[in-house]
Amino acid sequence: MPTNIKEWNPEDPTFWETTGKKIAYRNLWISVPALLCGFAVWLMWGIITVQMSNLGFPFSKDELFTLTAISGLAGATMRIPSSFFIRLAGGRNVIFLTTAMLLAPAIGTGVVLQHPDWPLWSFQLMALWSGVGGGNFASSMSNISTFFPKRLQGTALGINAGLGNFGVTTMQIIIPLVMTVGMFGALGGEPMTLVKDSGWILGKITAGTETFIQNAGFAWVLSLVPLAIIAWFGMNNLLPVTPDLGGTLVAFIKVTWLYTLAFVPAIGGLYLYLPAPTGLGVLNMWLAMPLIIVSTLGVMKLAAFGAMKENIAKQFAIFNNKHTWSMTALYLVTFGSFIGFSMALPLSITVIFGDQHILDAATGIWTHVKNPHAPSALQYAWIGPFVGALIRPVGGWISDKVGGSIVTQIISAVMVVASAYAGWIMMQAYQSATPEIFFTQFLVVFVVLFAATGIGNGSTFRTVGVIFDRVQAGPVLGWTSAVAAYGSFIAPEVIKNQIKAGTPENAMYGFAIFYAVCLVLNWWFYLRKGSEIRNP
Repeated sequence: MPTNIKEWNPEDPTFWETTGKKIAYRNLWISVPALLCGFAVWLMWGIITVQMSNLGFPFSKDELFTLTAISGLAGATMRIPSSFFIRLAGGRNVIFLTTAMLLAPAIGTGVVLQHPDWPLWSFQLMALWSGVGGGNFASSMSNISTFFPKRLQGTALGINAGLGNFGVTTMQIIIPLVMTVGMFGALGGEPMTLVKDSGWILGKITAGTETFIQNAGFAWVLSLVPLAIIAWFGMNNLLPVTPDLGGTLVAFIKVTWLYTLAFVPAIGGLYLYLPAPTGLGVLNMWLAMPLIIVSTLGVMKLAAFGAMKENIAKQFAIFNNKHTWSMTALYLVTFGSFIGFSMALPLSITVIFGDQHILDAATGIWTHVKNPHAPSALQYAWIGPFVGALIRPVGGWISDKVGGSIVTQIISAVMVVASAYAGWIMMQAYQSATPEIFFTQFLVVFVVLFAATGIGNGSTFRTVGVIFDRVQAGPVLGWTSAVAAYGSFIAPEVIKNQIKAGTPENAMYGFAIFYAVCLVLNWWFYLRKGSEIRNP
């Protein structure tokens, strides 16, 4: 089978059974581990920051939260151009190049983590660069949607996204493990000594233990190199989807150019948002984020060249469809919550349960001192994302059977209740001298939230496949995933700000209100009698 496939019609049962099925599934099974590594590199700062705190890196909790927020925002912004990559450059070309690109932030992160005395901006630069891994999701999902017939898209996209989402869990398990050993000998650098207790999947690691934190970046080289090679030799470009493919080098230039353009508004927005000394701190999050999104789209449209300009203009047509916007909001409920809580949870566990919170009755001032009975974030943080990723293909499969919107409606209702309860638990813990007694309830309710987001991820993608034709479905999938990925920026920042204010519960109450609004939106557009598109 040639690398570039000229004819592709998966809706034809004969073509699908004789030719298409084998090709589609081969591309899917190569796509999954590549996407998994993209998630891992993008979201690794959620775990790295916890260990930086345990090793006594000279940064405040606020500064550590900025690292997770920066990588989250960069990854979301990278998804905007990524949603257009497949039509511009071809699936095989894009997956190979974007997988190989992950080597730079992986190696760079390993280098900076060996130097705790380096300035904060050097760590922030690596967190920004890690955003390339976040962008990979949009191109990967857009690519897989073009290979499968509509009747199988919920399942295929659920497998790709669900197993790809295991990058979160894989990273949260592997990074604490690889930090315990010198994997690369003299090439890997010297260990550092824990000043606070740490942990991994099997329990606590006591202070005084030697730790190779740099392996959090270096370890991904071992999987990225073979995956890039497999993608190069095993995947295909579909010419009906990418009619103006051109040469491979031209395709690489298109991808690199658009990614470079996307970094400009991301850096500019972060500079305006982040406080001194990193930035100016003149915009709040709710202004900085839309500004970055709009300016990224504007830069792409203005700076595109040749046939790329015409193709981008065609794909911008999705913004004239109201269902693009309704599905964007619904996907923010599901994937936005999954990725946001994945980023915020490890450091939130460390901050809320890592200290005893004692109120001085005379002055009304809270003091926060080290909690000797604190649960280890690195031991427990992986459980929620694991459940959410594991159940995602099930959500796609159920939605193929009963309809995506009814599934979205049920999980939205569950998330309203679970978020409100999570807020109440966080309030109890943050006002307790023994917060660990609330940890089991906290963990269980977040597992429920992650399970709901996992099922909802599959159901919303299924709904997109019903609403949009094959030409628009790919860009819509990419766009909705891009906006939803800003959850990885929103959740850490909202939770950080509310913890700082002493009211972490308000973050979860706010999320519950948003879920309730989107529950009504889903019913209005897709479930009520007389709606334009009933699903079912």
